[in-house]
Amino acid sequence: MKTLLNVLCTTASVCLICGSLQGADAPLRLDPLPGSKVRIEGTSSIHDWQVEGKLIGGSLEPGAGFPLGPGQALAPGKVEVKADAFIPVRSLKSIEKDGRPYSDSMDDIMYGKLLQSAHPRILYHLDELTMKAAPTGANTAYEFNATGKLVVAGVTNTISMPVTVLSLGANKLKIAGRTAVKMTDFGIKPPAPAIALGLIKTGDEVTLSFEWVVGQKPSSPGH
Repeated sequence: MKTLLNVLCTTASVCLICGSLQGADAPLRLDPLPGSKVRIEGTSSIHDWQVEGKLIGGSLEPGAGFPLGPGQALAPGKVEVKADAFIPVRSLKSIEKDGRPYSDSMDDIMYGKLLQSAHPRILYHLDELTMKAAPTGANTAYEFNATGKLVVAGVTNTISMPVTVLSLGANKLKIAGRTAVKMTDFGIKPPAPAIALGLIKTGDEVTLSFEWVVGQKPSSPGH
């Protein structure tokens, strides 16, 4: 009986140790937190327009050397990180310059152009992140160049854009970026609303900007 108890205790100890090692080796995952937003800005023959959304899903897994805290020393060059993000198309809404809702009709035209029923999400997969400059102060951001695949209306293009990574403390980050793309590169014909007899022409180029807040979510009770 004593031998059996010793074997059981030894087995339990080994399992606990293995479990601890697996937990230690598990990659850190940062998930979306409140405070994210995306903005699309464009032009037309009558006025500029803007669309905003406050939902950016996905996750980020920082690798060795990725800046998680302010003041972390980091040499310029490629940084190890995995990131995938998505924006629900129907979370995007047209707005006035002061932020008030603009037009449900414009929203419906946008959803149609983005083929929302077949492709309900705009997707982004990060391929490479290269640091360009370290922060100049405690409350400033790391500057990077990001290259990745953007999928809009089912069409994929590789894009490069400058991004910043600002540490908010406690494994919480705000990642921001801005770039210009053309609708036609994603197979989207710039809208010319029929309700205006096609007299309103929308510019092909649009500017995309975002602020993505991610962090380590608290563990559920019992985990």
